[in-house]
Amino acid sequence: MACLDPISDAATSKGNVLLIDDDRHLRTAYGRILRQAGFTVAELADGRSVAPALAAETFDVVISDIRLVDVNGIEVLRAAHALEPELPVVLMTGDGDLKSAMEAIELGALRYLTKPIAPSELRQIAEVAVNTHAEAKAKRHKLKRLESVERADSDRADLSARFDRALASVQMAFQPIVRWSDRSTYAFEALVRNSEPTMRAPDVLFAAAEELDRLHELGRAIRREVANTIASTGSTTPVFVNLHPRDLEDEELYSASAPLSKFAGQVVLEITERASLGDVSDFQGRLARLRERGSRLALDDLGAGYAGLSAFAQLRPDVVKLDMSLVRGVDQDVTKQRLVEMVIGLCSGFGILVVTEGIETAQERDTLVRLGCDLLQGYHFARPGPAFPAVPWSALAGPRGP
Repeated sequence: MACLDPISDAATSKGNVLLIDDDRHLRTAYGRILRQAGFTVAELADGRSVAPALAAETFDVVISDIRLVDVNGIEVLRAAHALEPELPVVLMTGDGDLKSAMEAIELGALRYLTKPIAPSELRQIAEVAVNTHAEAKAKRHKLKRLESVERADSDRADLSARFDRALASVQMAFQPIVRWSDRSTYAFEALVRNSEPTMRAPDVLFAAAEELDRLHELGRAIRREVANTIASTGSTTPVFVNLHPRDLEDEELYSASAPLSKFAGQVVLEITERASLGDVSDFQGRLARLRERGSRLALDDLGAGYAGLSAFAQLRPDVVKLDMSLVRGVDQDVTKQRLVEMVIGLCSGFGILVVTEGIETAQERDTLVRLGCDLLQGYHFARPGPAFPAVPWSALAGPRGP
């Protein structure tokens, strides 16, 4: 059993790290680096003890060698996520096995590091992991807040009333998707907003809609607002509109009289919550109807979670959006760079456009451009705003790419 070393009290520790490596010298060295950086570290020499250790202690990140004597790091990753899906797992390897890297990223590993690992890199990834874990827990607590309010009030009518207020105040913010090669705005993504204080977070709004079985109402309101914005501005720029899989079962989506139908050729429907795709009846038939109407389809967050490649095959998208887990820190991560190149090559072979989202720094931008990414999105270019935010090109100097 691993026990946390008391280098500092919980109030001053940067975070709790579970470090697993059967090489005693490397484990000791990496543990020393992390402790000196202010982390509390528990060390294990094998993978069999991971589950008991995670059950006994609370950790912010697991850092594990991928080739252990008894189990491999992929099994460690699975064991960690079985106990806590949001727990960041960083895998280390000495041989740079690309197949293992692909599997690790697909299963939700935060990062895949190649040994030897520089002290600065180890410290940085530990800090990123702790912050990622804190953000994930905050999101989970926000979602649970809805459930706790439900249980406390025992009043579905209250939830419905709050959802009514949110639905009545739905409006859209738009974030540019830029084409870097010619410094132009390629498209905008429409993002839902509302003024109900308890449902301003989109994930809470959609959780309420699902609980009340009112996803179709919310989807229609979003599409109506997007259509009204396009009509009132006269814009001909493509617009990405998020679509919950349950929206595919709403016949209004396919109606020629629906507000967004007249702009179908301008719209890219971005499928979210892809784990639910298998629950949609006549899924392929419904996709065909949307394409016949002129809409393009996009797959959101390729590279995140468990269902990415399966959803890719099911959806056969016109556009793929790379998950920000592949984008964040890509300028410092050779494995991520190789994975991005592979996705770009795969999509290019099928004639699929690729959008990389979540770009926050010029370094991430320039690395992605060098790897062949041309359609880019993120706070680095512009934050979401009213129709339609301008991109400050004069402040975005950089290479135009290949």
